[in-house]
Amino acid sequence: MTAIWSLLAFLVAVGLLVSFHEYGHYLAARMTGVRVERFSVGFGKVLFSYQKNPSSTQWALSALPLGGYVKLDEESFKEKALWRRSLIVAAGPLANFILAIALFVVLFSSGVTQVPARLSEPVKESLAYQVGIYQGDEVVGFREENAAGFQEIKSWNQLRWRLLDSITDKEGFVLQVKTSEGRMEEVHFKTAQLPPLSPDIDPISGLGIQIQVPDTSDLFELRFGLGESIQLATQRVWDISIISVRMLAGIFTGESSVKQIGGPISIAEMAGKTAQTSIQSYLGFLALISISLGILNLIPLPMLDGGQLMYDAWELLTGKRIPEAVQAIFQRIGMASIMFLTLLAVFNDITRLFLR
Repeated sequence: MTAIWSLLAFLVAVGLLVSFHEYGHYLAARMTGVRVERFSVGFGKVLFSYQKNPSSTQWALSALPLGGYVKLDEESFKEKALWRRSLIVAAGPLANFILAIALFVVLFSSGVTQVPARLSEPVKESLAYQVGIYQGDEVVGFREENAAGFQEIKSWNQLRWRLLDSITDKEGFVLQVKTSEGRMEEVHFKTAQLPPLSPDIDPISGLGIQIQVPDTSDLFELRFGLGESIQLATQRVWDISIISVRMLAGIFTGESSVKQIGGPISIAEMAGKTAQTSIQSYLGFLALISISLGILNLIPLPMLDGGQLMYDAWELLTGKRIPEAVQAIFQRIGMASIMFLTLLAVFNDITRLFLR
């Protein structure tokens, strides 16, 4: 039953996120006067399709539900100005970021159950232990090392993203804590003290910072007005995007591990778990995956939107388009790279299943 639930939650997630991504391309194409021949959710054999008339867009559901595509009229697309073509390409990832913001707005405005940023006793010899974090300290404020004022911290989840931002940016920070005795103190984590990032250690745990297991009485609900929810949601999507890009870059510097790359099995499992937990958890999961999909498609790799934007950047700088024969070679390289990453992700998924 769990496997069926995970599969259903996964298919809903993929269908929603891919549809939104492709609709971004579709909408931009229509706005710029490019005909869209087909809008498909899924790849491969078309299982179901609808087309109002021969000159309109064919809407299709295809056999392999792991992606989707819009098929543009090539001649119509090629004759458009560079900025119009770039807009069409960039609109897909942009749609994913907009969807993530919308999902977070729903969460923040409807109310989210949270736990306080109350810390447990740090591991001895860890940085948190050395700088003076004690069991029961509750973080109520956060600022970067060279910033002037503190940002109010209302929950552990909020603190977690602030910590990840500073750690991945290799930037020191200051915590304003309320001790178990009720005193207000400042605890400094200086840039020079931060341990190097390691692919084998969680960045926050590497500092020795851990949440104290909360009691039921500690749970509370955070709810914001629409204006503040939009502001917080936009900031959250920006923070997650920046952190994700840094972690992705860390794979090439040895600070992150390729083992962190997850595939469809991991995503399906997380989809099932969050869907069974609550609708709020599932919406949060959808927001995170939507951001990941947007970032993934912006990687400057042929076959992805980022690869086409890379071609556009070359055309902008040189005034010349990359010859189609050269693009075809790049496309084959891009396809091979994507196949390799897909196999790596599936391998990681299978390895996790057997190592439980």
